[in-house]
Amino acid sequence: MRVPRLRSSLLGGAVALALGGSLIMTAAPAAAADLAPKATSSGSALTAMWAWGNPIDPAVDARGEGDPEFAPKALAAFASAHKLKTVYLSVPWAADEGPFSAWLKASITALHKAGVKTVAALGGDPAWADQPDLAATWTRSALAAAPFDAIQFDVEPWVDAAEDELPGIVDKLATMYDAAADEAGSVPVGADLPWWLAAKQSPSGGTLFDALLPHIDSVAIVAFVDHARGDDGIIALAGPAARAASAAKTPFSIGVETDTPAVAGGPAATFGDDSAQLLESETAIVRSTFSKLSGYGGVTVEHLLSWQALIAK
Repeated sequence: MRVPRLRSSLLGGAVALALGGSLIMTAAPAAAADLAPKATSSGSALTAMWAWGNPIDPAVDARGEGDPEFAPKALAAFASAHKLKTVYLSVPWAADEGPFSAWLKASITALHKAGVKTVAALGGDPAWADQPDLAATWTRSALAAAPFDAIQFDVEPWVDAAEDELPGIVDKLATMYDAAADEAGSVPVGADLPWWLAAKQSPSGGTLFDALLPHIDSVAIVAFVDHARGDDGIIALAGPAARAASAAKTPFSIGVETDTPAVAGGPAATFGDDSAQLLESETAIVRSTFSKLSGYGGVTVEHLLSWQALIAK
């Protein structure tokens, strides 16, 4: 099942992050001196993607979505064409049962042969933050189903959250990541985290983003905006989180969106109503800035099917 994701809409520099306006964030411009773009380098800045979906026939298994783009050869061909180094491949609940294991194993093998270094099991349900044992169970079954290089969590329990609830939510996420890491053993555990956590102070000191870094091995900083520059651009929004991850020696990427404005939360939140050329040129500017920071791993695209649709426009 493709997990519903929180979409942030950007209006006049303010980002509404919870339904009903219960949580409003204002963009904090990044320091100009240390984030001034330098000359861009050749090649694409896009190095990773979220891949939500599977090719399993739903008539065979209710968890199936029947997307032919997720057949191992198709996945590998796309990854090879775009020289991707990381693929977050969605994994359903109890993946070690039914037809999923064979597909996942074949996909990992094909992606590795295509040059992908890290194939991570991607999963997430907001309920896991309250029940970390469920995240641990999902992790155990994902690793039993196929030899993933990493685990990647996309758990977004802040929808409808009030401002004063955030510290408690972050504590729950830390517990969840730790529970999953216990199951994962030597397999690294990463997470998708929104840029605005680095703009929120933690009661224990630092920011809420800082508080989560010791509990994960890598982070995809979600900054769903369709332009690099400006006070409301990707560089300004993601800058504090990127610098924090770099200082903590936590490898990081910058996440961008290509889904439709209706899904993303408005046209300013996605490249989906723009063009593949604009996606490439704006993320090249992002790379020129963040590549100066240690731990930078490129730009991650949300998600395979919408990215392909954008390319085909």
